[in-house]
Amino acid sequence: MSDQFIIQDVFKKLEEHYGYFDWWPSHNPFEVMVGAILVQNTNWKNVDKALGNLPQPLNAEAIESIDQEQLAALIRPSGYYNQKAIKLKALLAWFKQYDYDDSRLIPFSVDALRKELLEIKGVGNETADVILTYSLNKPSFVIDAYARRIFERYGLDVPKSYDQFRMLADNAMKHEKHKYDYFHGVLVEHGQQFCNKKPKCDGCPLSDRCRRIGV
Repeated sequence: MSDQFIIQDVFKKLEEHYGYFDWWPSHNPFEVMVGAILVQNTNWKNVDKALGNLPQPLNAEAIESIDQEQLAALIRPSGYYNQKAIKLKALLAWFKQYDYDDSRLIPFSVDALRKELLEIKGVGNETADVILTYSLNKPSFVIDAYARRIFERYGLDVPKSYDQFRMLADNAMKHEKHKYDYFHGVLVEHGQQFCNKKPKCDGCPLSDRCRRIGV
């Protein structure tokens, strides 16, 4: 079975099991950017508390007007708040070059935007791909621990390199780029419901081929 078939088969079975749904909890492009930073090393429940402390409606100009120390205090529920305040200020400095207008980023290619995002302090591969996919509508496959675990257990020889894995998935699913936001979401959903470190195999839609690695 080819790598591309394995990837396509996983998503086909997961979509049949879960159905299609909107996964990211916000459709506000700037809130997605902020959330992508705040969710690092924590869960969305804590992020939601931090977002609730910020000026509403959430916008870049309002966050820019808050000094870094005060910003850190506001986002404290998300954890690592001092570091995340620095990261948010760095993200704002980048976004300000485009007048805080995401529509100005439309002409840019995924690769060009990804390169710029990765140059921002605190934005790594996963965060960059979340911003591209969920905020800027520039699908770039999001790789996280759930994706690695699910595909490895299903028989994929998962590359250790983030970019190699991302490109492998991109090549396999290029005809369905309009579903990239869903693909990441359904992997997270499946990872939380079934594919934990200690898997819950009863009723799992992937159990017919799963190798249950790590059990």
